[in-house]
Amino acid sequence: MPDVVYRVMSLLCALVERVPVGTNLGLVMVFWMLLTGRLLGARGAVVPALSASGLPAPAVRRAWGSLAHGAWTSAELLAAWEQQVLAEGAWQPRRHAGYQALAADITGFWRPRLQHCPTTHYRAEAGKALPAIPLGVIGRVGAAGGQRLALLRGLVRAEATEPSPAAHNRRVLEQAGAGQAPTDALVVDAGFGVSLLLQVGATAWIARERKNFTARRATPPPYAGRGRPPTRGAVVRPLARRHRGRLIAATPPDAVITWEENGHVVRAEQWQALVLPAAPADSPRFEVWAIHDPRYSQPWLLATSLPLPPRALRDLYRDRWPVEQVPLAAKQMLGAARQFVHAPEACQRLPEVALLAGAILSYLAATGPAVPTGFWDRHPQRTPGRLRRLLASCPFPFTYPFPARLRTKESVTAHLPKGFWGQRRGRVEPPAPTDSPAVAA
Repeated sequence: MPDVVYRVMSLLCALVERVPVGTNLGLVMVFWMLLTGRLLGARGAVVPALSASGLPAPAVRRAWGSLAHGAWTSAELLAAWEQQVLAEGAWQPRRHAGYQALAADITGFWRPRLQHCPTTHYRAEAGKALPAIPLGVIGRVGAAGGQRLALLRGLVRAEATEPSPAAHNRRVLEQAGAGQAPTDALVVDAGFGVSLLLQVGATAWIARERKNFTARRATPPPYAGRGRPPTRGAVVRPLARRHRGRLIAATPPDAVITWEENGHVVRAEQWQALVLPAAPADSPRFEVWAIHDPRYSQPWLLATSLPLPPRALRDLYRDRWPVEQVPLAAKQMLGAARQFVHAPEACQRLPEVALLAGAILSYLAATGPAVPTGFWDRHPQRTPGRLRRLLASCPFPFTYPFPARLRTKESVTAHLPKGFWGQRRGRVEPPAPTDSPAVAA
């Protein structure tokens, strides 16, 4: 058995050790199935993927029951995973100007054929929102093994009572703000926006805005001595744009800062003391930076409530990208992009464990030795895909010395109805025994 298998199993056993007996062993089998990429061959079918992992039929049923009906939550698993990562010490936080990026994003698991799916998620290829299971991903960004990695802090479901994307975005920001440390800077993309950040009461945040973003000066201009005194500040447009063939010029910046980086000159333009266009003058103020980097075709328009230099601001926003690595590893590397589960709770749980498995695979690959794909791979990199190929060649390690709490729960089932009568299809009474007095009469 390869050494990496022992490390994977030790992490998985510690991850689910506090889960009830029986369910924890089933979850280890589910995570092993995900980490080995069995969903790729099964095209998203869980039971065939568990069977392809080398599990006997009773173990497959127990593992499926642990996933769909087990007494556990993703919050418990994330807390145990964070405790393990911090205890190992390989993952270290990345700070810029004293702040660390707390990234938040939303990913969707597309379910176009799921009947009565209450939630949707925008898909760029289709140009519209499609039925999907959206999940909010919250992670604190650090580095391990020379790679930037997001340590998952929360997975936020969309409420069935409020399935709209706006309500889901609000819940994600509220949960991210509730767990925000004094040195954390909440970093989000343009899908959230400054308006929502101010509504939820965020204090330390960085948000990318759209190209046609506008704001107002918090202080109205001085009275010119004629007409009504102004009550609102002047409109600020950081970037010029065209509207119906007419060029709308940008507002001159308050300050311009340049620096040289890797042979390129980066220019940052700043606008200070701003509020939203429809907000009153006493609203929380923020500032906007337009960072023009010749290595990118479009400038970055970053709004923030923190008085940071532009280079640190840019680096903090770039540290948001590792949170998108988690869905990439879960969907593409592990095959969780296709899912064939239909129970309401299972539709939520399978994406949650898939995202956690993607984070685990990326962490194991970054902190372990590089695994070559074949003899032609002379300079292998520590990537999750290479590690998944190695694990795929190993069956489930039944010979691993499991802890005492990880065992099959031998429950008494002789008194329960079997076969057709054991299915959960309502209150159906089984037939009376043939030797009963009622049948004999």
